Amino acid sequence: MSTSTPGTPSLLRAINDRAALEVLLERGPLTRPEIGALTGLSKPTASQLLTRLRDAGLVVADGIREGGPGRTAELYRINAAAAHVAALEVRRAQIRACVADLTGTVTGRFELPTPGPSGGDAIARARTAVEGAMADAGLDRVDRVVIGVPGAVDPRTERLGYASHLPGWHIPDLLSRLRAGIGVPVAVENDVNLVAMAELAHGPATTPRDFVLLWVSAGIGLAIVLGGTLVRGATGGAGEVGYMPVASAPLIREPGRTNTGGLQAVAGAPAVIRLLREHGFRGGRADQIVRRARAAYEDGDERARVGLRELATRLATGLAAIVSVLDPELIVLAGDVPLAGGEPLRALVERELHTMTIPHPPLRLSSVDGNPVLAGALHLALGETREELFSSTVR
Repeated sequence: MSTSTPGTPSLLRAINDRAALEVLLERGPLTRPEIGALTGLSKPTASQLLTRLRDAGLVVADGIREGGPGRTAELYRINAAAAHVAALEVRRAQIRACVADLTGTVTGRFELPTPGPSGGDAIARARTAVEGAMADAGLDRVDRVVIGVPGAVDPRTERLGYASHLPGWHIPDLLSRLRAGIGVPVAVENDVNLVAMAELAHGPATTPRDFVLLWVSAGIGLAIVLGGTLVRGATGGAGEVGYMPVASAPLIREPGRTNTGGLQAVAGAPAVIRLLREHGFRGGRADQIVRRARAAYEDGDERARVGLRELATRLATGLAAIVSVLDPELIVLAGDVPLAGGEPLRALVERELHTMTIPHPPLRLSSVDGNPVLAGALHLALGETREELFSSTVR
């Protein structure tokens, strides 16, 4: 860490270096005059800055840009190979892993299937998944790993909670053992929190810094973002709304033992399947049934209208409690069920919710492409890694 004081040359150099690196990350290859113009630096200062960054291995030359007659300019870009990070999504059935370079470009992927009911050695499996993605990318190391799990790690005990359905991961000192086993800094984050991070990084520019994201798939979870920062709670369990009691569900005692009850019991994937089956839509996963019901709804089918309206009411009932406590600026709907229901289901949930609450926050469907858990994990890993690297230029 630097001990530079405000106004000293080393601090000013660090500020300029960071500004140039951020511009190169955002804009791609640029010439020295372009870097100077975008950062407000003079040509001599921009030249000195580029020399420092090249010596630090953070910037490399990237060819020549032809200008007018007789004019050329050397291009510079971020050295993508200066660091690599890995992201993992842990599910009961498999672990998905990917590796990305410093620019965020994914260079390797790997999937590790389930080992059986016991779950196997979580540390060894995580290491194998990281190594598989590294091998696919042609790498022999990464600088940081972020692991998304359907639960939360209590920062006080390093134990995984809210995930009794994830065998093999309930071990003492989980974080410390993952870091020792993989050999690099490791963070374990709730998967729905990572989806919210992906929404901040890759969603519309209009995404506010205060919002909640409701994930509805096999399970239900909520991410809370205030001021652009995740709210995790004292034990990491903020947003575990699948356990939240709602009037339409039976009251379940000791929900951690039964792993059911509350909002999960009335709006999780099994409940969605049962609900729509009652209205004549059968077969397949919850998202497949919802997609069929949506198509029928758009064709004017009365059974689909009643079924989706009931599902919307169940989701809105859970959201009403959240809105009453947090008064969010925006609600994002994510996961298999809302995306399968599309705009018809979104509009129904919003309409139902606004009849139950005084605040009327808008609802929007998630717009993150691909795997949002891995996207969020990469975003988190890259943010920490860039901060560490970009700060290393301070002397």
